[in-house]
Amino acid sequence: MPALWRLEVLNGFQVAVRRGRITVADRDVSLTDLRALSIAIDPGTNRQAWSGTLRLCDRFGLTPYDAAYLEVALRRRLPLATLDGELARAAEAENVPLVETA
Repeated sequence: MPALWRLEVLNGFQVAVRRGRITVADRDVSLTDLRALSIAIDPGTNRQAWSGTLRLCDRFGLTPYDAAYLEVALRRRLPLATLDGELARAAEAENVPLVETA
């Protein structure tokens, strides 16, 4: 995952708490569950920000955040999990396999 992953996850949980969709206790349990997963944070994300990531932003009109996920998948030859249509189309254009979602 790009280095920003934890902040994006936290932001999603904070928005859900603020809007009353989940409780603080739900957030905390979810964060504990996520900590138990074997998720590797990519150390090269920041080095690619103004080069590979920027090129993907320009080519596909992606946000820098979305482009960072695609850049990591490309560089590390990994599949990408996303529900975002624009990011999925960019991944397909770059021949990055998508993780099947249910």
